[in-house]
Amino acid sequence: MAQLQVLLVTFPAQGHINPSLQFAKKLIGYGVHVTFMTAAAALNRMNKTSTVDGLSYASFSDGYDEGFKRGTVEPDHYMVEVKRCGSQSLRDFIAKSINQGTKFNCVVYCTLLPWVALVAREFQIPATFFWNQPASVLNVYYHSFKKGFEKVIKNGIEDSSVLMEFPGMPLLCRNDLPWFFINPNPFTMALPTFKEHFEVLDQEKTNPTVLVNSIDELEAEAMKAFENYNLVGIGPLIKNPSETSLGGVRVTKNEEGLVEGCEIKRCLELVMGGGERGEEIRKNAEKWKELTKEAAKENGSSDKNLKAFVDELSR
Repeated sequence: MAQLQVLLVTFPAQGHINPSLQFAKKLIGYGVHVTFMTAAAALNRMNKTSTVDGLSYASFSDGYDEGFKRGTVEPDHYMVEVKRCGSQSLRDFIAKSINQGTKFNCVVYCTLLPWVALVAREFQIPATFFWNQPASVLNVYYHSFKKGFEKVIKNGIEDSSVLMEFPGMPLLCRNDLPWFFINPNPFTMALPTFKEHFEVLDQEKTNPTVLVNSIDELEAEAMKAFENYNLVGIGPLIKNPSETSLGGVRVTKNEEGLVEGCEIKRCLELVMGGGERGEEIRKNAEKWKELTKEAAKENGSSDKNLKAFVDELSR
């Protein structure tokens, strides 16, 4: 049997590249050859000196192949360019690969790149969405864009005392929401892009598969809240904490929206201190450590789900 070939396309940012590489290594462990693709400028900055059997690299154009200085390109303009240039360069790459005898069994695409699935469909290649955040975060977006919870979220944002209820999740307050919902948000393109992800998934002829980071009971309940999607828990591959939390303690921003050093110091002292709160946080950290080990070991939940995903690709 020919070796399975997966093309893994990720957004050119560290918080996307790292979990994608971890996922690639997991797939390689099951005998899959993975072609890791990101924007040319990001790929050129990566350390690729240590070779990994079963892993190769490719790049797409985001319109800034030589890179750019942070702050010189508007995020909205960048997203337009990455879609326009990326779609064409991905299309060219897949066509060239086919001509050279490589037919990908699946294209896995990451957050902020819904257009990848559309290109894959042009070549009749199955596309799978890799959500590199917890399922509970995806749940909030899902109910916002698909289930009419916009008013619930709007009320929660306008009044910090309002508690919001989402199926499969505990009550949330304003600070528990993904920060893209909170103004001022410099990345205005993020929410429309997340909405586009759901639109692309809904175009699938069968229930689409979404790979998510999930290991505990809360995440399992959040996954049950989805209809018509096949959510597959493949965590723990990443640690992607909210920018407004630190070790179980919520940090407070100043009036400019920044977290000052003294605030970080306060949180660290609370976490590392000998008080009851610090002991509780460290106990929870140990619990997560054990859950991670259980999920990742052979026949753990992550291992079983990844094996099932690979087996499905070979059919």
